[in-house]
Amino acid sequence: MDKYKILTINPGSTSTKIAIYEDETVIYSKNVSHDAAELAKYREISDQLPYRKQVILDVLEENKESLSNVSAVVGRGGGLVAVEGGVYEINHTLLEDAKRGANGIQHPAQLGPQLAREFATAFDCPAFVVNPPDTDELEPVARMTGIKGVYRNVHLHALNLKETAIQHARKTGRRYEDCNFIVCHFGGGISISAHRKGRMIDGNDNIGGEGPMAPTRCGAVPAMELVNYCFSGRTEKEVKALCMKTGGFVSHLGTSDALEVSMRAAKGEKVSKLVWDAMIYQMIKEIGAMAAVLGGEVDGILLGGGMVHNNELVARIKEACSFLGPITAYPGEFEMEAMSAGAIRVLKGEEKVKEYSGKPLWCQADFEE
Repeated sequence: MDKYKILTINPGSTSTKIAIYEDETVIYSKNVSHDAAELAKYREISDQLPYRKQVILDVLEENKESLSNVSAVVGRGGGLVAVEGGVYEINHTLLEDAKRGANGIQHPAQLGPQLAREFATAFDCPAFVVNPPDTDELEPVARMTGIKGVYRNVHLHALNLKETAIQHARKTGRRYEDCNFIVCHFGGGISISAHRKGRMIDGNDNIGGEGPMAPTRCGAVPAMELVNYCFSGRTEKEVKALCMKTGGFVSHLGTSDALEVSMRAAKGEKVSKLVWDAMIYQMIKEIGAMAAVLGGEVDGILLGGGMVHNNELVARIKEACSFLGPITAYPGEFEMEAMSAGAIRVLKGEEKVKEYSGKPLWCQADFEE
């Protein structure tokens, strides 16, 4: 059988990662940089589409990389409403939701489906998104809060979390759908999630202010203290920025560089050490919460993301959490591999492609009489 050739596209704030796979083997990868001044010309993120597409085409041409015989194109799935995990073909509804940012969050990942559809149309092949950021498989009890009309949404690194779990299960001779895992992503944002039999049933909203503090995110904050903070002369924009851009390390130490903070902590700088230790403490605490959600039936605790390159961090989590289950570190991320692998599973008939309806998995009325 001929190998499947997959193009994957993952847009970021100032660059776009692209990779070409033949089955599981990457044959080309590039982090394509974009000129910040050029990006600043565009009012909306989706307005960047023609520019980013042309830059990618130019890079591929310069490197003599052909997209002939491409089997599918996969884009990072930003801007969508809450969906269950899986592989979705990019239909008209999905494309329009990505363009406008139907989830209310403006993020470069919105360009993922748009770029994928552009390239797929040009090369007459299907276009997909895989486990988009708004993957939401919460059980109803996990969605409730103590305020009527306020309910939990989750924003997690679903693509990397699920692929880490799928790959780990395969390496241990099992199926993801047969296992219970706690899966973590430790990067600029921190996701800690509980996976039961192939579904991500709980986790922290790393955009909405839940879970551990992170390099740029505030994490969970006591409600009353936050109320006082909000009404002490801060603007709505300033407070919301703490959730994604100016919280965590940035708020305390003026940097988002986790390596720098860890080195400052190791040298004994008092505040740096306290912040670094507090983040790890909060990671451990959240892992324990996810173990409770799984009723203590934990087949493995999987650590992924850039901060997992830090051996001291991994060692401290293992020391605190090994009694909950075996811990395995997967430094870095599987996002590009995850997108390709999802498409290949569909093309091989191992997984059924899903249709994006544009209707969220749940609505407020579901929880009120």
